[in-house]
Amino acid sequence: MRALGTAWAGAAAVACLALAACGSGKGGETTGHAVTGGGIQSGQTVGSGAKARPPSVHMVADPQEANSFPAPATVHHAAAAAPVKAGEAVVAAGAPSDSEVKAELQQMQAVEQSAKNARHARLTPVPGGESIGGDGTIPIPTNVPESVQKVVAGANEIADFPYVFGGGHASFIDNAYDCSGSVSYALAAGGLIGQPETSGELESWGVPGPGRYITVFANAGHTYMYVDGILFDTAGRSGVYASRWQVTGVNNSGFVERHWPGL
Repeated sequence: MRALGTAWAGAAAVACLALAACGSGKGGETTGHAVTGGGIQSGQTVGSGAKARPPSVHMVADPQEANSFPAPATVHHAAAAAPVKAGEAVVAAGAPSDSEVKAELQQMQAVEQSAKNARHARLTPVPGGESIGGDGTIPIPTNVPESVQKVVAGANEIADFPYVFGGGHASFIDNAYDCSGSVSYALAAGGLIGQPETSGELESWGVPGPGRYITVFANAGHTYMYVDGILFDTAGRSGVYASRWQVTGVNNSGFVERHWPGL
C-alpha cells in the first residue's frame, strides 16, 4: 500500500506539471517527439521531416498519453499537408461550385416552367366557356410531390360532378359538390384535410400565403384553388356537367390565400 501511494503521488506531480505546460513551447507552438524505450525524450522527432525541439524548451509528459494510443518509434507516417487557413472553404474533389449549383437550379426551374406551360397549352376550353374540354380532367404532373399528384387525381374524380349547395359536406362521398365540398374532397385525396370544411373554415386551413404547388383562396361564401397553376373552381364553369378545371384565372381580391406548409 505504501508503494502504491508513493507511485500515485509521483503520477499526481507529473499531472500537475502537465496541466501547467502540456505540450507548450515558444509562441504556443508544439513540436514532435519520439517514443524510445517507453519514455519521451525532449528534442527527438518522429519521422524525418520534423524539426528538433530547441534545447532551451522543456517538454512535459502528457498524463493522458496512454489514452491516446501512442505509436511505437518504428511507425513512420506521411507528413500532413498544411492546415486550411481560416475562412477557406473545404470542397470535396469534383463538387460543383456555387455558380454551377445556381445554374443547375435555374435550368431545373426553366424545365419545370416549360412543362407547366406545355400542360396549359394542351388544355382547350369548352366552346363558349372556361372549363377544359375532353373528359374534364387534367394530366397528373410528374415533377411535383406525391401529395400534389393525389390532389390532382382527387379533383379529377369529381371534376364534372354537378354543383349542389351543401354537397360533399355530410360525407366526402356524394353525387354533387359545392365549392368548399369540391376543394375539401381534392385536399382529402392528398391527405391534407381530415373532414369537409366550409369556405369560411378554409380561411384558416394550412398557413397564410400562396403555396408553390397549391394555393386555396377562401372567404365566408366561396372558395377555389390553384393546383400547379391551374384553376379548380365551381364558379365560372361552362355547364352543369362541365369541368371544375378551368383554363383562365380569376380576380382573387377579397379572398385570403392559404397553403399547406412545404407545398
